[in-house]
Amino acid sequence: MTLAENPLPQLRQHELQAKAYSDPLTGLGNRHRMRDKVHLLAAERAADPAPFTVCIANLDGFKPINDLFGMEAGDEILCQVAHRLKACIPDGATVTRHDGDEFAFVLPLVFERTGAERIGQMIRDVLSAPYDLGDRNVRLSASFGFAIYPFAGEHFEELLKSAETALYRSKRRGRGQITVYSQEIAQEMMRATQLEQALRHAIISDAVDVHFQPIVRLDDGSVVGFEALARWNDKDLGFVSPAVFVPLAEERGFIDALSETLLRKAAEAALSWPRDLFLSFNLSSAQLMDPTTTESILSTLARVGLDPHRLEFEITETAVMTSADTAERIITDLRKAGARISLDDFGTGQSSLGRLRDFTFDKVKIDRAFVSRITSDRASGHIVRAIIAMCDGLELEVVAEGIEQPEEAEMLRSLGCAMGQGYYHGRPADTASTLRYLSTHHRDFMTPDRD
Repeated sequence: MTLAENPLPQLRQHELQAKAYSDPLTGLGNRHRMRDKVHLLAAERAADPAPFTVCIANLDGFKPINDLFGMEAGDEILCQVAHRLKACIPDGATVTRHDGDEFAFVLPLVFERTGAERIGQMIRDVLSAPYDLGDRNVRLSASFGFAIYPFAGEHFEELLKSAETALYRSKRRGRGQITVYSQEIAQEMMRATQLEQALRHAIISDAVDVHFQPIVRLDDGSVVGFEALARWNDKDLGFVSPAVFVPLAEERGFIDALSETLLRKAAEAALSWPRDLFLSFNLSSAQLMDPTTTESILSTLARVGLDPHRLEFEITETAVMTSADTAERIITDLRKAGARISLDDFGTGQSSLGRLRDFTFDKVKIDRAFVSRITSDRASGHIVRAIIAMCDGLELEVVAEGIEQPEEAEMLRSLGCAMGQGYYHGRPADTASTLRYLSTHHRDFMTPDRD
């Protein structure tokens, strides 16, 4: 019997080929399908290399969907995303799904930056509409990275790498961002990678340091604790701001190693302080998404020998909401161990009052944006007064951040704010300078805790 008489082997071959080029969940093409489409377009335009565009899109905040609602809900959303993308992409375009929540496009009729950005904005709007999960609706945003052939690469792997570089820059800038690859962006990302390697080496070699800023009682200026702040002076790069290297450690996935080093150093320093002083330490959004955070923190404190009751952990509203259920468990477990929790940068989030209702905090830190204008802006004064009164009713302690002038400290004190920190009361200082500060600002410093 010939193949013509028995077509079953051919059918099976076609089925296997279709499976090899398809995503089993959404029915879209996969990375192999995208590669073949790019090769075909490049071959067609080899004689006269007219541009075309590839794009990678990544859903923002998709992981918490799986954590909160389960994998089935996540798969349902991915299928809804695929349906929307097939319906909205331009004629002649190809949409594929890669790993997880990443989708890709080949856009034969998009030739330049403006057209790519316009397509990105349209797709972003389509994906931002609510997703129906039966008993609830959820919203997501998406970030995009575009690469234009042949300027961003003449081969598939080059184009894909350029699109990934553009996507990574979009992710660094926040949610729902659109980036078209350029040489300037490539250089920016290269500098970030070089900085990452230097920071990794600094962590391994114990070269990242901790400074301490005093937190004081506003009625008499006596110190009650210190906030630990990361500092890094590199022999080649010089001083690198924590506003640069801490987010970089979060983005590149090694914030846990950095935080463990900083907590260990801060806890070791705190052993030399009087027992009544607390150590305040910041937790990142990445740590509040990691179920192992509490165990790691308590293990570090146990090795150093610092009582968790002397710890306060500062978290922001944004960090809490990145993965609310996991964050709530971490907060609860840390409080059970004896630590206290402060809500940092209060007043700058979109729903801070809701956070006070939904989570258990011990302290609120008023953002410096209000404190710095308290003596000159009537509205800021009323906002600070309202925050203090509200916290008093909720039995929450209050710390005002960013106090730089005596007039600010006096006004805060008159409004009933018990504690504050800022340059007026003391700048961040290294361990040795902090001990000298204590010698003049704490009556019991001559009997420090040596454990």
